[in-house]
Amino acid sequence: MEAYLDNSATTCCYEEVAELTKKIMLEDYGNPSSMHTKGVEAEKYLRRAQDTLAGILKVKPQEIFFTSGGTESNNWALFGTAMSRKRRGRRIITTSIEHSAIAAPAAALEELGYEIVRLPVDREGCVSMEDLKAAMTEDTILVSVMMVNNEIGAVEPVAEIGGFLRENYPECYFHVDAIQAFGKYRILPKRMKIDMLSVSGHKIHGPKGSGFLYVDQRVRISPIIYGGGQQGGMRSGTDNVPGAAGLALAAEKIYSRLDTDVEYMYELKEHLAKGLLAIEDVKLHGSSELRSGAPHILNASFLGVRSEVLLHTLEDRGIYVSAGSACSSHRHGGSATMEATRAGKAETESSVRFSFSELTTTEEIDYALQVLREVLPQLRRFTRK
Repeated sequence: MEAYLDNSATTCCYEEVAELTKKIMLEDYGNPSSMHTKGVEAEKYLRRAQDTLAGILKVKPQEIFFTSGGTESNNWALFGTAMSRKRRGRRIITTSIEHSAIAAPAAALEELGYEIVRLPVDREGCVSMEDLKAAMTEDTILVSVMMVNNEIGAVEPVAEIGGFLRENYPECYFHVDAIQAFGKYRILPKRMKIDMLSVSGHKIHGPKGSGFLYVDQRVRISPIIYGGGQQGGMRSGTDNVPGAAGLALAAEKIYSRLDTDVEYMYELKEHLAKGLLAIEDVKLHGSSELRSGAPHILNASFLGVRSEVLLHTLEDRGIYVSAGSACSSHRHGGSATMEATRAGKAETESSVRFSFSELTTTEEIDYALQVLREVLPQLRRFTRK
């Protein structure tokens, strides 16, 4: 049996999405910048994709800019703001548990002379409004906070942050990395006072290499990719029509049954948590109330067994999980999220992330629990020797 429990790293494409992208690549393959019929057909796919995503977010189609994925969207939000607003200020506030697609560009901006403030989080991974309020200054040009942490599933108070900033610091832009949140929550940027929002297609059964950045029409950011002037000159490069169309179709499908699927994922999460806690020396991370965290992420430490050892042992049995973030799995050093939540060394070195989608089955969870009960005593005996 196979159990794929690494959906926060990537999801499989919906069949309908794969079929649509294939059709576009083989039949409707025109360049949307071309003026002939093939180009016009391709442009229609882009317009429909914008309309679909704008409808889900309740925003304007012209506020949706297609990118190559979450990393580009996050980089654009940070560098685009920094370049366009450097005369107003050079202070940017983020958190200590951001994905590397935010943490790395923030560090690069720091080397260029920008002041980067990284807010701490509590033991459950949540940022404090009091800490944010204390950190704000009139020359702060951007606050960037992820909505759902990719390692432990902590959910940040983005609506509260957005409301506070708009009321008290209206000139400061607010960016939200929603890469793990889109498709799991109903996100309304206008109501939540979010100025920019990053989304990635392959986290919601869309194509890899697809994503978008929502940019409120009040926001002025600089492009970071120049060239042919596509997307109003904001993001040059030949439009990825299959990616945009596939992303929009995946989003449309996932939001058509969101409430049912989210409830199902919470049930899977609770079932897995109950099984894990029945195993000796297992500690869960994130919110103590399972339903206060994201529905699709559960992080656990298996004390006495290194993450990589357990990951490959499970892989040998057809069970696929992650040790921390998939995007940081090739880096040396500990997890910034685990460090920020003050997890001990033993907990950090033995933590594993399980993540689901609405396609995950109870049988997959039961199989993973069965294998864990079998292999953990053996691995711990080997480790102690």
